[in-house]
Amino acid sequence: MPASQPNSFVHVIDDDEAVRDSLAALLDSAGMEVRTYASAGDFLARGASAEAGCVVTDVRMPEITGLELLRHLNERGARFPVIVLTGEADVPMAVEALKRGASDFIEKPFNDDVILDATRAALLRMEGDAQRSEEAQDAADKIALLSSREREVLTGLVAGRSNKIIALDLGISPRTVEVYRANIMSKTHADSLSDLVKMALLSQASAPA
Repeated sequence: MPASQPNSFVHVIDDDEAVRDSLAALLDSAGMEVRTYASAGDFLARGASAEAGCVVTDVRMPEITGLELLRHLNERGARFPVIVLTGEADVPMAVEALKRGASDFIEKPFNDDVILDATRAALLRMEGDAQRSEEAQDAADKIALLSSREREVLTGLVAGRSNKIIALDLGISPRTVEVYRANIMSKTHADSLSDLVKMALLSQASAPA
């Protein structure tokens, strides 16, 4: 078990004070920072000021249920991994929560290790997503430096075409393609064709749908 964990903030939402306090103590003992809320509305009211991390929420709550919380988060484009706590009778609701993007659901009464493992896994996924997003944006920034013709040559390279085929497609000489290719490698700081192709694919991942 890691002694510390990056981005280890956990938002615990439950209308049962005893459950909130118990979860907070457990997560705190595992080295995670915890903020508790008596309702989903209290959490949503924090908006963009809510610390990056994951959410552990009861599925059945007054006013705003766990399912409605997921809907609100999705509408806002907020990327919090959400772990749903459910009673036996609420399992169908928890399954619906998974369909709506919840990270996991855990039945009450729950084992401490199950909660800790699920929370750590959610935080690690979130950290990985953030890293991939940062890498994709960095790749997009580098690709943006290319001229329109250089991007056309890059498209051919990503498609696996030879310099000769790219030259035929663009109506230029293979030697000119080589010059463009060298310029692309220089502008993007790619070490190899493999690096360049990965960069191009990453930049596509960061482009708006």
